Amino acid sequence: MGGVSTADRAERVPKQDRSRATRQRLLEAAVACLAERGWAGSTVSVVAERAGVSRGAAQHHFPTREDLFTAAVEYVAEERSTALRALFPDGTAAGDRRAVVAALVDLYTGPLFRAALHLWVAASDEEQLRPRVTELESRVGRETHRIAVDLLGADESRPGVRETVQGLLDMARGLGLANLLTDDTARRERVVAQWAVLLDEALR
Repeated sequence: MGGVSTADRAERVPKQDRSRATRQRLLEAAVACLAERGWAGSTVSVVAERAGVSRGAAQHHFPTREDLFTAAVEYVAEERSTALRALFPDGTAAGDRRAVVAALVDLYTGPLFRAALHLWVAASDEEQLRPRVTELESRVGRETHRIAVDLLGADESRPGVRETVQGLLDMARGLGLANLLTDDTARRERVVAQWAVLLDEALR
């Protein structure tokens, strides 16, 4: 019979595991390179070397440079969304809005945001890259908004609530930009505290 033997299955599983591990290393290396070197300094070869794989292996997973970097930012965005939800496993933290605001701001002050920013700048000049990054940013933005609404216990059927949540996310993005050049921790903590007070008043 033409069935797959146990030995064949045992051989295939490790190969699949290795393939997934290689893909993840490439994605993580791509984000790190983009955050450190920017678009111009981040090539497939540089990423492959950092990930410890051959250029051919990298191109097997991601045929083009655009494929690699859009997938990398999306991957880490999903990881951060998962981590954010894990901070509040009950699905809402309306009783501690300062913690929610701080966690959301953290999304925009780490290497993911720095990498994403380089990708946005590149997309403004790269016709091939722009629609892919625009679609990715739209999708990540919607997911982040949903997470914020859930965690804050916000009722968007009430007038102004949706705009209040969006304003929080826009503020968080602005703090991320401010943190690119200097350590903005002290000012950021004061802004986070004030936004928590404003949210308690707006969402009560």
